[in-house]
Amino acid sequence: MNSLIGRIRDELKANVDAKTLGSGQNFFKDKIIFYGVKTAVVNKISREYWKEVRIFPKKKIFSLCEELLGSKCMEEAFVVSFWLPNMIDRLDASDISVFKAWIERYVDNWAKCDSFCNHPIGDLIQKYPEIVFEVKDWAKSNCRWLRRASVVSLILPVRKGGFLKEVFEIGDALLTEEDDLVQKGIGWLLKEASRTHQEEVLDYVLRNKMLMPRTTLRYAVELMPKELKTVAMKKT
Repeated sequence: MNSLIGRIRDELKANVDAKTLGSGQNFFKDKIIFYGVKTAVVNKISREYWKEVRIFPKKKIFSLCEELLGSKCMEEAFVVSFWLPNMIDRLDASDISVFKAWIERYVDNWAKCDSFCNHPIGDLIQKYPEIVFEVKDWAKSNCRWLRRASVVSLILPVRKGGFLKEVFEIGDALLTEEDDLVQKGIGWLLKEASRTHQEEVLDYVLRNKMLMPRTTLRYAVELMPKELKTVAMKKT
């Protein structure tokens, strides 16, 4: 097991891109740990090793994932986010508890949070819609990454037109959120919901605009026609 992880790390180190290494920290306020490998290259490496990993028992794959996440290195976390959707047929609803623990333990920036939540957890929600109730409860957490996860985990399911009720319930729970990364996440979710439910999202925004952070509001109406944006953004 360690030799496989070692090979992955060696390959990541061998593919460091000077420009990516030099600019990567610019996208984050907090200090991050990263090699400086382009995302496309990380995906290629992940794909190559998945051919070897996919035959392993689920428990062993989870152990490998946790070892990669434990390094706190961003590209290694991206490998995990690439692998897990490829084993969606082997995942159970109860795995959401494992994923929650991993977020609490290992996620420490928005990129890790989003890559892990968009597909691994988003796909799991689509497979087991009943787990949305647990994900929704993450909005009450003291952990900023779980709060952001409660939002961004629904991005892809919502993009397909579902879970509007849960969007607004999570929005209510985080209406006065102070963390800017969570605020942006809520706005992003509302924006995605507006693709198929523009009228409902606009109504929600107008009803809550006096409490809603301006960051959230700006993101939420981004896809709407100019005249609707003007109405939503107008201070009263």
